[in-house]
Amino acid sequence: MNKGILINAFFLLSAVFINQGYCQQILWANKVLGYSSENRPAQYGHAFRAKQILGIPNKLPDFGNSPCAWMPADPDGRNEEWIKVGFEKTIPLKQVAIAENFNPGAIARVYAYDESGKEFLISDASAGQLTVKGRMFRIFPKQQNILANAIKIVLQPSKVSGANQIDAIGISDGVQPIEAIINIAKGPLLKTKRENMGSAINSIGQEVAPIISPDGKTLFFTRGNFLGNVGTSETQDIWYSKLNEKNVWGQAVNMGPPLNNAADNAVTSISADGKTIYVINVYNPDGSMALGLSRCFQTKTGWSFPKEYKINNLRESITASNKGKQVESMETTVSPYGNVMIISVERSDTEGKKDLYVSFLQSDDSWSEPLHLGNVVNTADYEGTPFLALDNKTLYFSSHGHSGYGAGDLFLTRRLDDTWVNWSKPENLGPVINTPLWDAYFNVPATGEYAYFSASEKVSGQEDIFRVRLTPETRPDPVAIVTGTILEAETDKAVRSDLIAAFKKNNEVFTKATFDPETGEYRLILPLKDIYRITASEKGYFPFTEEIDLSKDTTLRNIRKNLYLQPIKAGQQIRLSSTMFAQSSAEVIRSSYAELDRIVTAMTDYPAMEILLEGHTDNQGEVQKNVKLAEDRVQQVKKYLLSKGIVAKRIQTKAWGPAKPIASNLTEQTRQKNRRVEFTILKI
Repeated sequence: MNKGILINAFFLLSAVFINQGYCQQILWANKVLGYSSENRPAQYGHAFRAKQILGIPNKLPDFGNSPCAWMPADPDGRNEEWIKVGFEKTIPLKQVAIAENFNPGAIARVYAYDESGKEFLISDASAGQLTVKGRMFRIFPKQQNILANAIKIVLQPSKVSGANQIDAIGISDGVQPIEAIINIAKGPLLKTKRENMGSAINSIGQEVAPIISPDGKTLFFTRGNFLGNVGTSETQDIWYSKLNEKNVWGQAVNMGPPLNNAADNAVTSISADGKTIYVINVYNPDGSMALGLSRCFQTKTGWSFPKEYKINNLRESITASNKGKQVESMETTVSPYGNVMIISVERSDTEGKKDLYVSFLQSDDSWSEPLHLGNVVNTADYEGTPFLALDNKTLYFSSHGHSGYGAGDLFLTRRLDDTWVNWSKPENLGPVINTPLWDAYFNVPATGEYAYFSASEKVSGQEDIFRVRLTPETRPDPVAIVTGTILEAETDKAVRSDLIAAFKKNNEVFTKATFDPETGEYRLILPLKDIYRITASEKGYFPFTEEIDLSKDTTLRNIRKNLYLQPIKAGQQIRLSSTMFAQSSAEVIRSSYAELDRIVTAMTDYPAMEILLEGHTDNQGEVQKNVKLAEDRVQQVKKYLLSKGIVAKRIQTKAWGPAKPIASNLTEQTRQKNRRVEFTILKI
C-alpha cells in the first residue's frame, strides 16, 4: 500500500475513534530492562545498541538497515536473543506493535508483564524467513485483562538470514492497528511542488550545496563530475549565478582561484551583509588543504584568499574518534550574525555517524570546542548539511536517522532557548521535498519565500539544485533588513565605518558589520520582537546611534537608513538619544549607559576636550518645572561622566527646558524629539 494512503487512512480512522468519545492510547518503550546482547561496531557512538529500541520508530514506515535500531551481536547466531523493555505507565493491554525494520521474521515469542512482574506469553510462533523487507508486527493478545507495563521479545536469529533489527516496541489499550508515522511539518506543502533551477545552474554533472545570499540575488553552489572545474572532473568547484533585473538567473560562473583549486571546494555559509563567505577546509599557501573552516572577504577586486577560521579541538577530537581511519570532511553553517556555528562532524561523543554540534565565537576570534546539540536532533545515524536561518533559531538539516521517505530527508527544528542544546522535535519537510533518494542542503534567503536545496530526479550522485515555495509553517521567523550608507554629516561624503547592533534592553551586542564605500551598502538583518540600537563608529568621528523598534512587527520589513557621523572638532554639536530618560524623569536608564560611555571614550582619547551639556524638554506642563527637569537631566549625565574619571572642570551645563524645540509639540512622537540632551565640543 502507498505510504501516504496508509498514513491518511490512519488519521481518518483515528478521527473516527476520537469522535466516538474514545482516543486510543499508544505508548512506546522508554526504558531497557535487560537484553541478551547488542551489536557494537565501534568504540564510540551508540549505533545498534539496545537503547535504540526506545521511543518512536526512527526507520519505519520506511524499511532497511538502520543503526537507530537494536541489533543482537551475532546476526546468524544459533542461540536465542532477547530484549525486555518497560513503559512509562501500566495500561490494559490490547495490542503490541514491534517495528521490524530489517530482515523480519526472527521473533519466536513475546511476553507481557504486569506491575507485580507476572509473565504472560502472548505470542508463540515459528520464526522464519519472510519475503518482505520489513514490517510492523502486531500482536492482539487473546488473554483478557492484562495490565501491562513491560514487554519481552525473543528472537531466533539462525532462522532468518542476515542481521535482525528492531526499530521500536509499542503497546496500546485499543485494537486500531498501531502505525509508524512520519512527523511531517505542518502546512499545505502538498499544494506546491519543487522546481528544477534549469540549465543556467544545473549541468550534466552534480550540483549540490546551494548557498543563497540573504538578499536572494546570488546563488553559490558546488559542482562536481564536470570537465569545466579547475581541478579534475572528479573534484568539486564553487560556482555562482546572479539574478538579473528581469528576475532570471544568469549562466553559472566558476569562481576560479583562489577559492577553487585542485581539491574539493565549497561555500558553506554567507554573512548577513553578503560580504563574507565561509568555505570548507583550510587553504595552505603551498596549495594543500586541511580539515577546517576558512573565510573570504569581498574586496573591490574580488574575493580575498581564504583565511583559516580556527575551531578549537576540532582535529584532535576527530582523530580520537576515528581511531586511525581516514578523516571525513565536515559541514558547517555560520550564523548570519557571525557568532554561532553549527557543525556536522564525527567526534568521540557522537551518537553514531556525523552529529550536529554548536560552536561559539571567542574573544580571540576563534571558535569554541564543538558542543553536542543533543539527542532530540541527533541520532545514531547521519545528521548533516545544517543551515541556520536568518531568524537565528530555525535550523534545517538532513538526516538518515529520523523517519522519512528515503536515503536522507530534510528536516527543520527550532531552538527553544539560549543554551543552543535545547531544540524542538525535528519535523520532516514532506514528500514534495523529500524523495526515496538523498535530499540535502536546504537554504533560505531573508524573504523566506523560496528555499533552495539539492536533490535528484534520477539516481544518487547526480543531484541538481531545486527550489520550492515555503508555507508559513516551514519558513523561518520574519526579520527586518536594514540597509544604507554612512556619511559625514557636513559633506555627505561616504565614510568607512564599523557598525554594531545591540539590544536596547541590555546593551548586549547582537551583530557587527562594516560599511566600506568600495564594496557597497551596509546590510544588517535583525530578528523581530526587539528594540535595537545601531551604532556607527570611525576614528575621528563621534559614534552615531540610531534606535530601531521592531518590537511590534510581525512581517518582513525592509528599512532604508543612512547614518551620519559628526567629525570630532571644536564647535561640533552632537545630540544624544531622545530615549535616554523615562517620561518626566531625570534618571538615565541603564540601557543608555553605552551611549554615555562613548562620550567618555572620546574625552579620554582627546584629553584636552571640554564640552557643554545642554538639556531640553517638550512644552507639556509648567515652564519652570520643565527647566528644572532639564537641569536635573544634564546633571545626571554629568554625574555619570564624573563617575568614569572625567574631571568636573571639563564639563559645563545649561538647561533650556522647552525654549529650543527641534520638532513640533503637537504629538507625542514629535515631542519625544524635543526631550533631549545635546553636547557641544567647546575645546579639543
